[in-house]
Amino acid sequence: MLTRRADGYEIDTDPQRLDLPRVHDWLANDAYWAKGRSEDTVRKSVTASVCFGVYDADGNQVGFARAVTDLATFGWLCDVYIAGPARGHGLGTWLAQVARDWLFAAGVNRLLLATADAHGVYAKAGFVPLVEPGRWMEIDKRTGGAPRPGPVS
Repeated sequence: MLTRRADGYEIDTDPQRLDLPRVHDWLANDAYWAKGRSEDTVRKSVTASVCFGVYDADGNQVGFARAVTDLATFGWLCDVYIAGPARGHGLGTWLAQVARDWLFAAGVNRLLLATADAHGVYAKAGFVPLVEPGRWMEIDKRTGGAPRPGPVS
C-alpha cells in the first residue's frame, strides 16, 4: 500500500523499502521507549509486524511505525517515529491515521498504542485514553515485573 501527500511525502508498507539500519538507529539511540534495542531485535520485530515507512519527496526514509496484529481483531501501533528534521509537518498524525485506516480495512476493530508525551498527536487520529483501564494488565520484564504466580481461582 502506497499513500502520497501533495507535498511529496509518502507512506509505504513495502518491507523491502525500509532502511532497517536507519530505523534501528532511531529506535536504539533516540526513542525513549526503545533505547538500546539491538539490531537483531529490530529485524525480528519488523519481520513479525506490519510496517509503515514514511519517505520524503527524494525517497529518503524519514519515519516509521509498526503494527503488531492478527489482522482480524486487534492491533497495537508501536515504534511510531518521525526523524527530527521531518518533525513539525504533521507526519506523525498522518502516519497514525494511515496505519489506523489500513488496519481497520484489514478487519481490526480494536487498536491500541502507548505514549508518554504525544497524546495530542494521536488524539488527532482518533485515539482516546482507555475507557476501562482497570481491565488491562501487563507483565513488563524491562521494569523488573517478572511473572509472579497469582491466586488460582
